[in-house]
Amino acid sequence: MARDNAALLRLMPWVFVLIWSTGFVVARFGMPHAPPFSFLCIRYALSVACFVVWIDWTQAPWPRGTRQWGHLGVTGILMHAGYLGGVWAAVKQGIGAGTVALLVGLQPVLTAIWIGWVTRGADSAPTLQRRHWLGLLLGLIGLAMVVWPKAGIGEVTLSNLSLAVLALLSITAGTLYQKRFLAPTDVRSANAIQLCAALLVSLPLAWFESEAIRWNGQMLGAMAWSVLVLTLGGSSLLYLLIQRGAATRVTSLLYLVPPCTACMAWLLFGETVTLAMLAGMALTVAGVFMVMRSAQAAQ
Repeated sequence: MARDNAALLRLMPWVFVLIWSTGFVVARFGMPHAPPFSFLCIRYALSVACFVVWIDWTQAPWPRGTRQWGHLGVTGILMHAGYLGGVWAAVKQGIGAGTVALLVGLQPVLTAIWIGWVTRGADSAPTLQRRHWLGLLLGLIGLAMVVWPKAGIGEVTLSNLSLAVLALLSITAGTLYQKRFLAPTDVRSANAIQLCAALLVSLPLAWFESEAIRWNGQMLGAMAWSVLVLTLGGSSLLYLLIQRGAATRVTSLLYLVPPCTACMAWLLFGETVTLAMLAGMALTVAGVFMVMRSAQAAQ
């Protein structure tokens, strides 16, 4: 039994990467048929309903104390409303998915800079080894090689670029905040609280959207996948990974998302994958492997 649990724990990061990588594919299916914040509000509301049913069925515990509820609310605003809202609004405004992926892919670098420099003097701050930095650099180079050929797709404006940067800063801050302030909490109740906070912040923005939602097969499929797979599956796995691992190690996994997304786009939409992109994927995998091995050695 213990061996099976250990195998599942080792498998969790890779399942998370595969699930998280489908986000841009879902956006491509769903965004043409709905405004971003209206779509996300429906997604949040349906996800909360699913989590509440799951919590009631399994009798999962809710967090104790208002402080933990407040911390969960902050992480929900950052990691759901800020991150998803920024990405989906930027894509809706015409920025290329490759450009967004490249920008959000800078998260491991921002996390490493924060941990390695800003918190250098803190007694509890982990010390990043040279292997960490080399792995992060390899991942960044590989990420650029994968995404850069796609970066010219879509018009870049100050507005949509700002939204993409907001998404990057939000998920970086949310990851660090969760690792720093949240005590171990049941993932189901934690997600329900986070999504409620994201819904409250996103509703006023959706109110000002004038575009109507067009309910068709693509829209329904995108919504179902967003709720059942991306939120219930991907967000829950991310929460568990942050609880169990170092922030740098967890965020380094996000380097693998753009290469996986490129492969999915090639399979589903016939988008070109060049030799340079394949070489970038190999560098990315090598960089993530170095960061994770270095983090394991430091524990």
